[in-house]
Amino acid sequence: MADQPLLAVSALGWSIFTCILLVILAFCWVYIRKFQSRQESEVVSTITAICALAIALITSALLPVDIFLVSFMKYPNGTYKEWAANNETRGQIEDTVLYGYYTLYSIILFCVFLWIPFVYFYYEEKDDDNVNRCSQVKNALKYTVGFAIVCVALLLIGAFVPLEPPPGQNSTQWEKVQYLFEELGSSHGLPALSFSISSLTLIGMLAVITYTAYGMSVLPLNLIKGTRSVVYERLENTEDIDEVEHQIEKLKSKCKDGRPLSSRDRHNLQEMEGKLQVLQRKGRHLEVAERNCCTKVGSALRPFKILLGIFFILVALLFIVALFISNLDKALHSAGISSGFIIFGTNLTNPLNELLLALQPVFPLDYILITVITMYFVVTSMAGIRNMGIWFFWIRLYKIRPKKTRPQALLFLCMILLLIVLHTSYMIYSLAPQYVMYGSQKYLVQMPSAGSTSGNATVGTTRTCDADAPEDQCTVTRSYLFLHKFWFFSTIYYFGNWAFIGAFLVGLVVSCCRGKKSVIEGEVEADDSDLSDDEYVH
Repeated sequence: MADQPLLAVSALGWSIFTCILLVILAFCWVYIRKFQSRQESEVVSTITAICALAIALITSALLPVDIFLVSFMKYPNGTYKEWAANNETRGQIEDTVLYGYYTLYSIILFCVFLWIPFVYFYYEEKDDDNVNRCSQVKNALKYTVGFAIVCVALLLIGAFVPLEPPPGQNSTQWEKVQYLFEELGSSHGLPALSFSISSLTLIGMLAVITYTAYGMSVLPLNLIKGTRSVVYERLENTEDIDEVEHQIEKLKSKCKDGRPLSSRDRHNLQEMEGKLQVLQRKGRHLEVAERNCCTKVGSALRPFKILLGIFFILVALLFIVALFISNLDKALHSAGISSGFIIFGTNLTNPLNELLLALQPVFPLDYILITVITMYFVVTSMAGIRNMGIWFFWIRLYKIRPKKTRPQALLFLCMILLLIVLHTSYMIYSLAPQYVMYGSQKYLVQMPSAGSTSGNATVGTTRTCDADAPEDQCTVTRSYLFLHKFWFFSTIYYFGNWAFIGAFLVGLVVSCCRGKKSVIEGEVEADDSDLSDDEYVH
């Protein structure tokens, strides 16, 4: 009989997860199909991109499920529910989440180090017409081996990095080797996987600082400012075409008497003719946009977009304030760099953490909010990548544009999102540390009764779970264990949070200074004349 409630709660948690999974798969298919180039689309790259993006979103959705399961074990009065009173039963539920993390993180390692690099290099080789399919596969495998070696190296380093003090200097070499193998076997491979994921999370931290911070500022401000009037843009574009045509005629008139143009004039003529082609293409796109019903619907929804933009910017400011308070709390009350700036509980009032705790009595508002927070980071990251494109230092590799994104760019996009999602868990922990550790759990404390004449009378008082709670009274989420396995990663994440705050403020200033976007933003570029307009103009 005790197994029935256990099955019920597991079924409830994973049923919610399954529904989210179906929604995620549908969203990924629509998103990839929206941005992929119809001329260069490939089945394998499309499936890979959809699956990688889905894995990224599914992994981010696992955190709310983790918090829900540990919270659902207890009643609001702090006592365990009948089916969760046994430590073994609670361990089984925790293991289901742990295996979920194991599975998804292993898939992420497979995607980042094997599958996505192989598909990417396969299509890079395909650009060369002289290479046959066997050579493509061979060259792609050759480059992928390098990524596989890095993955194996990270797993081995993580497996053998000691988490406990090593044997003393007087120990024999065999005892030291035996100690390392005991360290590996006692943890069931958790440090190996955690070290590899944490290493990828460092790269994800850089992507979060670059793309997510900018996306959190540019997305709401674009919604508030809206786009330029398509009628005004067409009029302005027509005037530009007339001016360029006049300059071209002026340059051509110099050679009417048979004299050749100077090298400077020939260069200017080529430049003007290229500019004219871009303006003519822009005019065709603007004509289509003016007739498009989506443009008209977008104009009708302007009040809703403004309200949504105001909501997003308020959420972003709330996140920044919560992150600043959390980092300040760590700076003031942690043991410093040597401890990874780890603190248990909160010493300063964190607005987001307090909001989540305040929503606990009204089920399931706190779980809805933590899910919204998770997805907000993903959506703003997508917005940041969409607006900035994909860069390697100062070199722009790819642009992300509707219906014109190359297969390699989509693979890069999905890999970046995979890395961002890995760091998102730590970001959310920084925003609401107490809630991410314990969820809505409470525990019962026996206090002496004030009105009792005898000294043995006690009264039960409920408290929110924190670091001071007895170990057997509060269950820590599995995500927290992954985040803080190695203290030196936590130290780097701490300084990364300060960099994130700075990047957001810079992005906010830049976004405020920019004017309205074009209604065909990103559709026409000077360097994509080799692509046909048939994808847009019908």
